[in-house]
Amino acid sequence: MLHAVSPSRVPSRYDAFYEPLYEPLYEPLRKQERKKRSVELCQINRADTAKKTNILFATSEYAGLVKAGGLGDVSAALPNALLAKHDVRILIPGYRQVMESGHHITIIDSIDAYAELPACKIGRMQINNQGPIIYVVICPELYERDGTPYCDNMGKDWLDNSVRFARLSLAAAEIAKGRTALKWNPDLVHANDWPTALTPAYMAWQGQTIPSVFTIHNLAHQGLCEPHVSAALGFPENVFTIDRMEFYGKLSFLKAGIIYANHITTVSETYAREITTPAFGCGLEGLLKGKFEQGLLSGIINGIDESWEPKSDPHLIESFGAHEWERKKINTQYVEQVFNLPHSTDPLFAVVSRLAHQKGVDLTINIADSIINSGGRLVVMGCGESELEERMIQLAKKHPRQVGVDICFNETTARCIFAGSDFLLMPSRFEPCGLSQLYAQRCGSLPIARHTGGLADTIEDGVSGFLFQDANVESYRGALDRALQVFKRPHLLSAMRCRAMAAPLYWRQSVQPYTDLYHHLLRMVERQWNAISQPVIVK
Repeated sequence: MLHAVSPSRVPSRYDAFYEPLYEPLYEPLRKQERKKRSVELCQINRADTAKKTNILFATSEYAGLVKAGGLGDVSAALPNALLAKHDVRILIPGYRQVMESGHHITIIDSIDAYAELPACKIGRMQINNQGPIIYVVICPELYERDGTPYCDNMGKDWLDNSVRFARLSLAAAEIAKGRTALKWNPDLVHANDWPTALTPAYMAWQGQTIPSVFTIHNLAHQGLCEPHVSAALGFPENVFTIDRMEFYGKLSFLKAGIIYANHITTVSETYAREITTPAFGCGLEGLLKGKFEQGLLSGIINGIDESWEPKSDPHLIESFGAHEWERKKINTQYVEQVFNLPHSTDPLFAVVSRLAHQKGVDLTINIADSIINSGGRLVVMGCGESELEERMIQLAKKHPRQVGVDICFNETTARCIFAGSDFLLMPSRFEPCGLSQLYAQRCGSLPIARHTGGLADTIEDGVSGFLFQDANVESYRGALDRALQVFKRPHLLSAMRCRAMAAPLYWRQSVQPYTDLYHHLLRMVERQWNAISQPVIVK
């Protein structure tokens, strides 16, 4: 069983320990192997080289095939944007949704069993000719099940998640080591969140020297499991220690990624700083602070897919651009119809979110009367924690002409909500990056959000949205009141909408920091190999 850890709920005993921590990631290899690797690195790491860098992008979700959250969106959009400068290939599990997607999968390799991890096959697929090649880890006993990537249809975590995602991570490490059948070898591996966090660890335990990047999309999900599974997953005997994978009596997949990767990124600059503090560090703040001070932890903000351009989005009832507010209102009218709300010119507030404590949904419920008393309406789309779902349903029953709730997710309706609403509510207690505020901004809906993580980095208070400091109703109401005042001033509202629509970056505009990081790591490894490959002259 794997567990999530909430920020500020775990006391830290790691702060003092990790200040002097240095975890060596390289192990000496034979002289011939050193020479071979040095030559390869010299060929691929020149800034002016014409050869694209080979990147293996390991992930547990991929929008268009299987998605449980924002990781799926990023895993589909970021590699696609990187293709202009890199040969990026995806590695995902062969879930039932993937195997039955209708896309042809060619079996190209097989990987033997290891410890108690079953053998698997490697398939190759491509959704379209312009998209990246996708490698699929095919192991029906682990992946071909009903439910999400992580849990069954009742929302319960799969009991063998440790085996399922160790198998995925080890497959990534095996590909990194080099597989003749693939006819392609990665120069760098990019792992994402706890399901692939063991990839840098397996690579290090195998003595590999290929650099790795590990991206934390949400630190609260750490992939915790009992220490007795260590042998079954093929871990070395010494990993259950404070300076490796041990975390309050359990093994932490995510901690392994932090320890063994060459560089850690997260999805906004503010979140990268926040997770080095007790309030957001989930008990790992000491380790992360050490990485941050060594320059090994950085934040890179997410972009959005170009399909969110409201001038051309086919999901919208009416396309529109900046200043075309009458056309935007046609989407508002559609949303009113979907949620059975009477037509009105009063402000329309929206929630498009997982209904969870982290997202501050309870704060929105508690402030709903203020929205309604001011003449506003509220539409909610999402699902999540049963208690919050029920409270939202009761709110709609109490105010049937002002509140509409749909406990589900529908892509077309969600996009129309972003396009048709005036304000998007995001009172998150923590938010590594957030994508909904970017979608809303692009569609001229002004986000009202808490000053945390990526929300602080992507919303300019009073210019492209509204921010508030504290996770309480009083602070939230202050931002709400400012938004209502702006709504009463059409010229100011129009100006803010225009600024908001111009604010989010598309992925093709936001990938340069990843390219710079990849090149930096490859040059670093090249220098290290050149140093250890120099002949020793004895006088």
